[in-house]
Amino acid sequence: MPSVISTDVLIVGAGVAGLWLNARLRRQGFSTVLVESASLGGGQSVKSQGIIHGGAKYALHGALTGASEAIADMPRRWRQALSGDGELDLSGVRLLSEAHYLWSPGTLAGNLTSFFASKAVRGRVDQVKGEQLPEALQDKRFKGKVYRLAELVVDVPSLIARLAELAGDGLLAGQRIEPLRERDELVGLMVDDREIRAQRIVLSAGAGTADLLAALGLDQPAMQRRPLHMVLVKGPSLKPLYAHCLGGGPKPRITVTTHPAADGQWVWYLGGDIAEADGVARDSAAQIATAQKELGQLLPWIDLSTAQWATLRVDRAEPLQSGLTRPDNAFLAEQNRLLVGWPTKLALAPDFADRVIASLQRDGIVPSHPAPLPDLPKPPMGVPAWEQLLP
Repeated sequence: MPSVISTDVLIVGAGVAGLWLNARLRRQGFSTVLVESASLGGGQSVKSQGIIHGGAKYALHGALTGASEAIADMPRRWRQALSGDGELDLSGVRLLSEAHYLWSPGTLAGNLTSFFASKAVRGRVDQVKGEQLPEALQDKRFKGKVYRLAELVVDVPSLIARLAELAGDGLLAGQRIEPLRERDELVGLMVDDREIRAQRIVLSAGAGTADLLAALGLDQPAMQRRPLHMVLVKGPSLKPLYAHCLGGGPKPRITVTTHPAADGQWVWYLGGDIAEADGVARDSAAQIATAQKELGQLLPWIDLSTAQWATLRVDRAEPLQSGLTRPDNAFLAEQNRLLVGWPTKLALAPDFADRVIASLQRDGIVPSHPAPLPDLPKPPMGVPAWEQLLP
């Protein structure tokens, strides 16, 4: 006989979005079970750069877009949580940088001065010079301008660890997930040998959501994958840098974040335009060569002669958009007890939770105080890419 568990909300997918939602619900008194088939945060979450965007990079055309408006309040909410005074207590999470920066090579600096003084981004950026510059840019050969964004960069592994603590006894490692129906109505899920009944079921499994929908006999909402080909570089000469380097187009030429490796060295994680369409088409060797050339041009004073290099392919899973464009907000679709969504960006995890909670409130779903959960097998923690690829 399968064991039977009753809970208020059953969540599938323990990336940051599922973990954040789970913690919010538990704080409001709901009982939850959060199922993960692999590792906690081991999909897109642990592969993200950890930037809590406030939208400035989406305003590089000179005007605020839907994306920049939707995400504008996220840094404030994250800062409150990280200080222990927000919707969650994330006070133990490591903050890698209090700010993210925009840096323009000398050739673009003149154009950007008027843009950053414009109404579009006034109040979101401040120019910095001299000792205020990021450490990696404090070289007399540096030419250009640097602007400090009111954004922040979190250490994603420590974020996942804290959110896992807030999950309490509700984490469940589960491999085989099948629908549980009564009179053709979805009332829960069979997870391995456990029958889990819930008032609401939330799918937040990122790229895995498409397979979960197929297992439930559904083909909507449709999902898209937007691939990236990220670059990792580790070496003793690297200094912390958290910045978008601007090119001539609407996207950053290269985005650098810096992460601590277990051996005490720093790892630069490179995204931005280099990781997108052309980068996706390159093989690993060609992508590394492109990154070496870019860094050599932009930061020639950084000694990369003994650096280790690797690349990482990442699929960003999102709701399907026409032309595979980037969605502006977190997304949630509802079908009776089933809620299906994607946060679309790490920074929008609070927005995703808002949408689920608003749905529960609208439908009159309240905590039901079911029986305590039994001891459940727990999923392992996700391992950062740099520890796997650059030992």
